[in-house]
Amino acid sequence: MPQHRLDKQFKRPPKKYQPKGLNILFEDRDIIFVDKAAGLLTMGNERESDRTAYSNITDYVSKGNHKSPHRVFIVHRLDRETSGVLVFAKTEPVKTYLQSEWSNFNKTYYAVVHGHMPKQEGIISSYLVEQGVFKMYSATNPDQKKQGKLSKTSYKVIKQNDTHSLVELNILTGRKHQIRVHLADKGCPVVGDKKYGNEGKGEKGVNRLALHAAKLSIKHPFTKHDLTITAPTPDYFEAMFR
Repeated sequence: MPQHRLDKQFKRPPKKYQPKGLNILFEDRDIIFVDKAAGLLTMGNERESDRTAYSNITDYVSKGNHKSPHRVFIVHRLDRETSGVLVFAKTEPVKTYLQSEWSNFNKTYYAVVHGHMPKQEGIISSYLVEQGVFKMYSATNPDQKKQGKLSKTSYKVIKQNDTHSLVELNILTGRKHQIRVHLADKGCPVVGDKKYGNEGKGEKGVNRLALHAAKLSIKHPFTKHDLTITAPTPDYFEAMFR
């Protein structure tokens, strides 16, 4: 990792270049944390490449000039339907560092789920296998487990009413759709989850996936100081308990 640069005080681009669908939570010359809105892709796919968190933040750091040498690098992803903390690197060495240390960082999520968890807190563990391109499932027999990746999610129930629970989650391994699959396995799918919860059958008031990346704690790539960035839990989550 290169030595920390003694640059002049960092200045953000003008307000008119603020990225759509993203609220900047922290930024310096090396990293940028944003609060991603639900419904926005992290990066492009074969169907959509322009309106993404990556393209919007790239426009922001280049101050609207597509020929600018300034750019960002994708460190990790959030599902399109998930809101919350997303971090980008501003150089390739920083991206490499963050990805190599990713398993050591603390990632906290909040989810509103249907029903009540079997215990007030615990760890959900399974071998996740990809089915096709867009869906995961927990392996149930030895042959399937050989194809899967061990996945662990710790959880703690924060509050509950007759029909829903608000759950705090920490992903101990980073697998595709890990939280959504694990909660569905426990009979408590995330509210609004059409893929794993069989959602969309007339439940009133459900307008998004109730999963939010609330907090990300890392060591800064240069200072090595602990850095914890939080994104406020959407009001929509609390509204389900009123």
